[in-house]
Amino acid sequence: MQLTCHHLPQNDGRCGWYDTLPSPPPAVSLKGEVKADWVVLGAGLAGLATARRLAELQPNATIALIEARRVGAGAAGRNSGFMIDLPHDLTSHDYTGDKSGDREQIRLNRGAIDYMRNIVKGHGIDCDWREQGKLHGAVEDLGQRSLETFAKGLTALDEPYRVLDAREMQAVTGTNFFQTGLHAPGAVLVQPAALVRGLARTLPENVSLYEDTPVHKIEVGKPHALVTDQGRIQAPRMVLANNAYAAQFGQLGLKGRILPVYTYGSLSQPLDSEQLAVLGGEESWGLIPANPMGTTVRRMGDGRICIRNSFTYNPDISTGAKRLAHVHAAHRRSFETRFPMLSGVELEYTWGGALCVSRNGGMPFGELAPGVFSAVCQNGLGLTRGTISGKLIAEYALGIESELLDIMLKQPKPACNPPEPFLGMGVRSTLAWKEWQAGREL
Repeated sequence: MQLTCHHLPQNDGRCGWYDTLPSPPPAVSLKGEVKADWVVLGAGLAGLATARRLAELQPNATIALIEARRVGAGAAGRNSGFMIDLPHDLTSHDYTGDKSGDREQIRLNRGAIDYMRNIVKGHGIDCDWREQGKLHGAVEDLGQRSLETFAKGLTALDEPYRVLDAREMQAVTGTNFFQTGLHAPGAVLVQPAALVRGLARTLPENVSLYEDTPVHKIEVGKPHALVTDQGRIQAPRMVLANNAYAAQFGQLGLKGRILPVYTYGSLSQPLDSEQLAVLGGEESWGLIPANPMGTTVRRMGDGRICIRNSFTYNPDISTGAKRLAHVHAAHRRSFETRFPMLSGVELEYTWGGALCVSRNGGMPFGELAPGVFSAVCQNGLGLTRGTISGKLIAEYALGIESELLDIMLKQPKPACNPPEPFLGMGVRSTLAWKEWQAGREL
């Protein structure tokens, strides 16, 4: 079986998380013929966790981790930096049935946070790790009702939370834009690009990281062979951790089941002392909108503000300058609506990044073909779900059993979707309709 990589990671705008970090050391690219015991494709959260866990469990094995660009330049370094412990979709339940599914999702997410915490603290990774929880903010009546339903769900799960009124929200955020809010204490906030670069820098010695090494072709067999710009690597066992880019592998049953959906972020210039005084509020916080299509906002300890909104279906897994200019204007409007007192503050960086989602929230976790394992499709929870799926796929491949692995294996597989062009028409119209419904939350 031969897999062709038609779509490779592109430069989807200047990512502020990455570009505000010091320049990394020169990359080591794969050159010539290389052999390894394991090859992991993709050095995002799932790939980094897979490689680390394989190395921990098999210290004498050779593990190759392949990344098309620099670590942190891809989707893992382009998200909003929330490690979320709670299920995203509590509002879809009526709270009269069995809550075991939600509790299992929480166990997976907190397992990821615990594993990551041990790595970050153990290696002293400087990623602005903040265990301060997350805010949910509502602007309109529909959003407020969503938060009320969310609170009922948390109560049913015996999960702690605190409701904030408009005055309390302004005391935290500095803006009177939000009418009500909810604080959930279990989330962790990070600088995502700094996190993944720190994870790569502290990999065990038996992991070889190859950056700036795009894979053009994969020959699935005994062994598997991955063909790159300047060489080829062979390994008897391969783990796919390339998330949205795995959607092109129809021979493995992934095409049409996992979908590349882009979302976009902007990062402001640092606020000066006068602007910080005018804004007020706390120095660091992260807010998720009551409507999932709304605007995520983070204020960083360095005085920058991050805005994240807008979704597009990009089957070629890239975005262009025209789209980024449109997004920048939309982010400008969202910023000024929330922070009119900061109208002179520029959005210094704007970028896009690919999510991998499925229609039913399922993921193709497991062994897709002999010696080919999958840890892709995080459904918008890349920091937590990517971490735990990477750790658990390593354990699964080595036959190590655990309660968390049992939970992961119970997750549904991705549902099949209609073929193109009907798929694209349906996804784009659904995204447009949901963004319209978001109203002022956007």
